[in-house]
Amino acid sequence: MAERMSAPDLSGRTILYLVSEDWYFLSHRLPLARAAREAGARVVVATRINDDRATLEAEGFAVAPIPFDRSGLNPIADLKTLAEIRRVYQRERPDLVHQVAMKPTLYGTLAALMTGVPQVVNAMAGMGFLFISQGLKARLLRPAIRGAMGWLNRRAQVSVIVQNDDDRALFRDLLGVSDRKIATIRGSGVDVDALRPAEPPPISDDRPPVALCLSRMLWDKGIGELVEAARLLGARGVPLTVRLVGPSDANPAAIPRETIEAWVAEGLVEAAGKTRDVAGEYARSHIAVLPSYREGLPKSLLEAAACGRPIVATDAPGCREVCVEGETGLRVPVRAVEPLADALERLARDATLRAQMGQAARRLAEERFSIDRIVAETLALYDATLREPSPPQ
Repeated sequence: MAERMSAPDLSGRTILYLVSEDWYFLSHRLPLARAAREAGARVVVATRINDDRATLEAEGFAVAPIPFDRSGLNPIADLKTLAEIRRVYQRERPDLVHQVAMKPTLYGTLAALMTGVPQVVNAMAGMGFLFISQGLKARLLRPAIRGAMGWLNRRAQVSVIVQNDDDRALFRDLLGVSDRKIATIRGSGVDVDALRPAEPPPISDDRPPVALCLSRMLWDKGIGELVEAARLLGARGVPLTVRLVGPSDANPAAIPRETIEAWVAEGLVEAAGKTRDVAGEYARSHIAVLPSYREGLPKSLLEAAACGRPIVATDAPGCREVCVEGETGLRVPVRAVEPLADALERLARDATLRAQMGQAARRLAEERFSIDRIVAETLALYDATLREPSPPQ
């Protein structure tokens, strides 16, 4: 069962969440915001509105539309975004803002400093495209972004949440953030009561094992390497279906739809697009795979673990926290096709190993990553932060 911990009293407080997309808030932060509301806080969600405003308002949250352009790399083009965030902060007068991912933390912290927000919590869900891409534009912008991130996150009223030890070391050693101002909270959590292991589907000559990659369709999620691994396994005669499930994305690393369609036409993969039926997808699969270049702590692997599926993932920050080599899964080097194919083949051919690793993954999800534990740790951080005296503005 999920671990239950008492919540602090947030009565009379306003907690504002700044995220780039409404769907992301619902998929990754809704249980936390509900817990803050139940602890007495007034909750405001500031985000780009797509289709989910009514859902947010039905939860009792105030909604503030923000014109985020997640694919943009030019801060000048985002001045209107910064101006709108500043207006929202002036109007809502939050006691604490919880900002998630790179662009919201950069522009949100600047707006918070301008408007005198007492406390800022910046949550980094991985280091993002600018810290991964080797493209010219990203490399040119990286020093300026790194400098801004360091300066903003060293402000007295700012606390930082990271999801893995590598990112903690990065903020401390590279960006100069005091270790006492950094909290390691491992991911957004998983509902281990709602997501439970299901018996894998039977395997036959007509129904080979299924390796499920539940992810946004981005090159830096290792999708290209996974497709090449599928090609290699096909050449070896290994029976395995690679299934891609996840949305396209307004990201510079997005894979063109035409490319995915060509892979499907070639018979290399199945591609199902976006889904809300995570439990059903894992119930129809035998292996979870995510060959990402870098993560914070991927929710899809937490969900895979909760569903009792063995994992193949890269030995990269974020992935290695869930994919424990030889216990919950098999790790492979980043950007390496042949080792990825070898790991998938090993699990595809060994039902006993799949079962052992799937059981270990479920135990890990229950012990370390339950949503109740993650929510309790985050609310405790809010409470401790709000008890600190506000620094001079």
